[in-house]
Amino acid sequence: MKTLFEKIVAREIPAQIVFEDDLVLAIRDLHPQAPTHLLIFPKRPVPRIAEARSEDHQLLGHLLLKAAAVAELAGLKPGGYRLVINNGADGGETVPHLHCHILGGRQLAWPPG
Repeated sequence: MKTLFEKIVAREIPAQIVFEDDLVLAIRDLHPQAPTHLLIFPKRPVPRIAEARSEDHQLLGHLLLKAAAVAELAGLKPGGYRLVINNGADGGETVPHLHCHILGGRQLAWPPG
């Protein structure tokens, strides 16, 4: 069964795409937790960071570099932003497809709840 993000990559369900290349896709979150809340994920599914393998290292590096580029495109670089990767149910993971939340546009509290 396809994950939500696989369906978005396949254009089976709509999403507000803000960035795409051969390896990753970035979209607007449907339930934003900050003025800017974007999600970036690899097109090839990796269930979660704890299940990434050594052969995924280039994809993971690309994901983080593109997350920074997407944050800059969204105008978040000057004030800063937060990157979040949830892992497992206790970590807040709701979609079993590795993704990074890009949050910004306001002062973010710590610890994050």
